Amino acid sequence: MITKPKGCHDIYGAEAKKWQYVNQLIDALMEKYNYQYIRTPIFESTDLFHRGVGSTSDIVTKETYDFVDRGDRKMTLRPEGTAGVVRSYIENKMYGDATQPVKLYYNGTMYRYERPQAGRDRELTQFGVEVLGGDDPIIDAEVISIPVNIYKMLGLKQIKVNINSLGDMESRKAYREALIKYFEPHIHELCEDCQERLQKNPLRILDCKVDCDNEIIKNAPTTLEYLNQESKERFDKVIEYLGALGIEHEVNPKIVRGLDYYCHTVFEIEAKVEGFGSQNVLGGGGRYDGLTEELGGPKTPGIGFATGLGRVILALEKEEIKLPIKEGIDVFILYVNEDEKLNAMYLAQELRMNGFSVETEYLGRGLKGQFKQADRLKSKYLLILNSEELKDNIVTIKNNKTKEEEKIDLDYLIYYLDEHIEEDEPFHLGHEGEEVHLEEGEDDEED
Repeated sequence: MITKPKGCHDIYGAEAKKWQYVNQLIDALMEKYNYQYIRTPIFESTDLFHRGVGSTSDIVTKETYDFVDRGDRKMTLRPEGTAGVVRSYIENKMYGDATQPVKLYYNGTMYRYERPQAGRDRELTQFGVEVLGGDDPIIDAEVISIPVNIYKMLGLKQIKVNINSLGDMESRKAYREALIKYFEPHIHELCEDCQERLQKNPLRILDCKVDCDNEIIKNAPTTLEYLNQESKERFDKVIEYLGALGIEHEVNPKIVRGLDYYCHTVFEIEAKVEGFGSQNVLGGGGRYDGLTEELGGPKTPGIGFATGLGRVILALEKEEIKLPIKEGIDVFILYVNEDEKLNAMYLAQELRMNGFSVETEYLGRGLKGQFKQADRLKSKYLLILNSEELKDNIVTIKNNKTKEEEKIDLDYLIYYLDEHIEEDEPFHLGHEGEEVHLEEGEDDEED
C-alpha cells in the first residue's frame, strides 16, 4: 500500500471544515483590511530562497527541498512566502502602481525538511501578509494587529505580542560586532551550528534551539542597547500605536527571528494554549527594508508576518474551541422510480443554483434507507417525490425536525424554502468567540 509522505497529512471530513472555516475568516478579514490575495509558484529558483531567506538560516542550510529540473535548473519547493511575494513585486513592477503601499496576503503550502512533530510538518500551510512601499511605524502596528485579531476571533485567549527592534543597518552592524566580541571567548561552549554562525550571522546564535537555555546566550547583549536615536524613536512609535489599538504587548529583547533579512521591528505572537508547553508561539514576522534591493529591485521598505495554520488548528483543538461550522444540508430529495429520479436530478440542480445545499439518493436505496441517509446528513427538509403528485405539479415537503409535512406546488418550492429555511448569517468577525453580526444594510455580498 502506498502511504502519504512523512510529515504530510490528508485533510478531509470534519477536519477539513475547520480549515475551511479558518480560511474563510482570513479572507473576510483581509477584505476589511484591504489586502489583496497573491498566489506565487510552489517551486522557484533555488537562488531566490538562498538570497531572500538568507544563506545562514536553518531553512536554507538544512530544510529546503531542492531538485534539478529537466532543463538542468536548480529549483526549490518554497519554504516560506516572503521571498516569492517580493520577487513577484519586482517582476510585475508593482512598485510603479499608483496605489501605495502594496498590501498583499497569501495562504498556501510550504515545504521544509525537518523532523515532524506536533504543529510542525514537512508540508505546512502558511498564511501571511506583506506590505511593500511604506515605512511608517503605523504600518508595523497594523500588520501586527492582523494575526492578533485572527487568533482572538477564533476564540484563543491571552494573546500577547512579544516585540523587539533590531534597529537600522547602522544599529544592527554595531550589535553584530558586540555579539562577536561577547561570544568569541565562549564559542566552544556552544553547539557546532552556533560556532559556524559566529562570523556569518551571530544573531542566529540567539535563536538557537539547542543552546536556548545556556546562560551564555541568556546573558548576551541585547539589541536595544545598540539602537541609535532614530531607531529608538521609531520603535517607541510602534509601541505607542500598539497601545492605541489596545494590543497587549511586551518588549522582549531576545526576539531576533530566524531569517537574515529583518531590521527594525521584529515580533512573535503567542497564546495561552494548554498542552503546548513553553512554546506557545503561533506566528511572527518583522520588517525587511533591504530585501527588495537584495533581490534586484528598487529600494523598498517592507514588513510582513506569517502563521502556520496547522499549528493554529492544533491550538484550537487543545483548547477545545468549537468553531461555528455549519452542519447538515438544506434539502434531501427522496424518490423510488425512474420518473421520480429524473425529477430529483432536475430539482436538485435548480435548488443548488438558487443557493440551497441539496442531496439526493445515488445508491438505489428504498425510502426507508433514504430517510436514514437524510438523517445522517442532518437535512433540514425532505422533498418526497411521488409520480402521481408530480403530474399535478405537486411535491410533499417535510420539516425533518418537527416532522410536519405539507404538499406544495412546485412553482412555489423555492419561495417556500426561502421563507422557511433560516438563512446563514453573513460571515461574522467577532472577538474571542463572540458573534458580531453585520448591521442591516452593510455590504455582505462576498460573505
